[in-house]
Amino acid sequence: MLDAFLKAPLAHRTLHDVRAGRPENSLAGARAAIAAGYGIEIDLQLSSDGVPMVFHDDHLQRLTRHFGALREHTASELGAMRLTHGDEPIPTLEQFLELVAGQVPLLIEIKDQDGALGPDTGDIERLVCDILQGYQGPVALMSFNPHSVAKCAKFAPDIPRGLVTDPFDPADWPEVPKERCAELAMIPDYARVGASFVSHQVKDLHSAALKGLIAQGATVFCWTVRSPAQEKEARKVAQNITFEGYLA
Repeated sequence: MLDAFLKAPLAHRTLHDVRAGRPENSLAGARAAIAAGYGIEIDLQLSSDGVPMVFHDDHLQRLTRHFGALREHTASELGAMRLTHGDEPIPTLEQFLELVAGQVPLLIEIKDQDGALGPDTGDIERLVCDILQGYQGPVALMSFNPHSVAKCAKFAPDIPRGLVTDPFDPADWPEVPKERCAELAMIPDYARVGASFVSHQVKDLHSAALKGLIAQGATVFCWTVRSPAQEKEARKVAQNITFEGYLA
């Protein structure tokens, strides 16, 4: 089911380039990726009225001229905002799917809604899975939060799903208890959530936990490759990459 995701590199948060007016996770970035023949990786957050939005951060200020939490705004309000470095709206998942329309593989990361990679999740997963039921094209779901991936298995068992994985250094995850970070670094939930792949941090591809999964036959993607030299090294381990800042 993942064969389509092994044929071309995956543009991280679309093929974004602010110098060309293509912000990350934008429809313009998606058009550029499709034109170049790349797969696309995107992120999802949830609006206040329960609409999955294509956006990476919890808060608006890095990527728009607005402030505050994304989840405090309706989809209509978010759609009226413009991403910085261009004239692009914050798109809904449905708008994004309408544009991509199965032309290239789409790897969707559901951002953690619990706040500490815990069990308080389920709403966004149910909504996303409902929307994807009618989608015709290669698509897969993933999250750093194993509870989120488990919910995807419940709501859409036929859609491939995976874990986004990391060394989980507590310094990089201040909102997550140290004990939870240590647990997640061992990637203990792969079998439990029915994952068929991991997307692992590119600087940690030689971790013992990852090697154990590879020995069991897991498919490995990685994030985020930022140079041809880094890509060359990553491909010694990973079957595919997500990339940005150059053309893979």
